[in-house]
Amino acid sequence: MQTVNEVSKLTGVSVRTLHYYDTIDLLKPAKITEAGYRLYDNAALKRLQNILLFRELKFSLKEIKAILDSPVFDPEEALKQQIKLLELRRKHIDELICFAHEIQRKGVDKMDLNDFYKTEIGQYAEEVKERWGSTKAYKEYEQKTKEKTDREIDMTADKLLSLFVEFGTLRKLPPAKREVQEKIAELQAFITENYYNCTDEILCGLGQMYVSDERMKHNIDKAGGEGTAEFVKQAVEVYCKAETV
Repeated sequence: MQTVNEVSKLTGVSVRTLHYYDTIDLLKPAKITEAGYRLYDNAALKRLQNILLFRELKFSLKEIKAILDSPVFDPEEALKQQIKLLELRRKHIDELICFAHEIQRKGVDKMDLNDFYKTEIGQYAEEVKERWGSTKAYKEYEQKTKEKTDREIDMTADKLLSLFVEFGTLRKLPPAKREVQEKIAELQAFITENYYNCTDEILCGLGQMYVSDERMKHNIDKAGGEGTAEFVKQAVEVYCKAETV
């Protein structure tokens, strides 16, 4: 058993934060002494490890609690997803370093930035154009992105990819589960904010596209793990049916 001060020194998490995690039932101590001191065992430290990794990956405390408290939470699978997200971050940082070196060597005015910050999922805009090139949704997408830099566009695409990574951590839950449906609502809101008004009809079409388009399916499953694309499609169907009831 370790005291709250010992855990704070070990992990770098402040005592105040550990107390807060206890208050919101995110991380409970294994035992509280008669004197009121919190004590943490190995199980609590493992849970804290997951909390810290998910926090580093920008998950909210509410999302982390829902994941860790899920009856089907799989620590090994979650770690795979955490590693995947960290690898994506490392890749992004490596690209930034290469970019800086190129500026040193060539100067910004001599660089071709057209291919910089490109990600596979960022190319989905081309899929949208092919399918909806003359639709109101695509015109709205063009309007929203015309003043954005390539970097801003691709950073948005990276955030979209991160959502699918998060879906991967939830895919063993039933698609109708509350936290899954909340994540679908977040996906819909993200698309509306960054691309076009994602109506339930469009969202339903996207869900189908995630599995019918082999490249999309491959990239989504690569991000979230095998079966993520199908899981999102099923969750979208549940969400859209609930919205129409």
